[in-house]
Amino acid sequence: MALDVSWGGRIESWINENLEQGHSVDSIIESMINEGLAEETATAAVLSLLRGEIPGDSAYEYDPSPVSRERVVHAHDRMIPVLLRVEQPQLILFDNVFSADECDQVIEMARDRLQPSATIDPATGKLEQAENRTSESCTFAVSENSFVDNLDRRISALMNWPLEKGEGLQVVHYKPGGRYGSHFDYFPPADPGCIPHLVCGGQRIATLIVYLNDVEAGGETFFSRAGISFSPRKGQALYFRYFNKRGQLDPATQHAGQPVLSGEKWIINKWMRRYGITD
Repeated sequence: MALDVSWGGRIESWINENLEQGHSVDSIIESMINEGLAEETATAAVLSLLRGEIPGDSAYEYDPSPVSRERVVHAHDRMIPVLLRVEQPQLILFDNVFSADECDQVIEMARDRLQPSATIDPATGKLEQAENRTSESCTFAVSENSFVDNLDRRISALMNWPLEKGEGLQVVHYKPGGRYGSHFDYFPPADPGCIPHLVCGGQRIATLIVYLNDVEAGGETFFSRAGISFSPRKGQALYFRYFNKRGQLDPATQHAGQPVLSGEKWIINKWMRRYGITD
């Protein structure tokens, strides 16, 4: 883990390599300080890499997604058809990601664990209830049992991203009128409150939303900047990627969960991170 401060611009590569290897943020900063860098400089360099680029600094450059370009993707234990691809922003709609029975089982597992959904306070980083998110949710630990493990592995294979770089499956329930206002799934890098959430795992890079039921009316996932809307269909899933290989973040992935007009809405959120997540 030795650092050569004469590397100059290669320090970023060194930090990235050590994060990929699972070294903690604190140990990386300590090594940089031991090599003669000021604590503020070392800390700023590491946090800058964790954050990703602030949207608006330069135009987002679309590069190839890690997801297979095949029309039918082999994902762990099943073949999953691709219904739609959008190149800018990078969106993919999949069919039959979960079976009807799997959707029902996830809902039943979640019912007794649901709590009011929270969002991250941009200033403090604390999880707090917000007016723009009216739902209830819970999170399964990664591979917490054999059933969840199989779902996690299928999603990991579908997104083509390592299992250890994924957050636990978040189940969300919206009652009539429930919604989630326009937002980004990545941690806004300009917000001081994002830092505690970046220290373990780094920035989010992509999302998969799995729809667990058919919604009678409303509940669409709406990408306002792209002008694209997706209606929930049981078992289908929507993938979108917002972090490229340069570390840029795609503001075109700003989206909202439209109000449920009739019935209820159940979904799973799966967020993938840039680095491995450790306890």
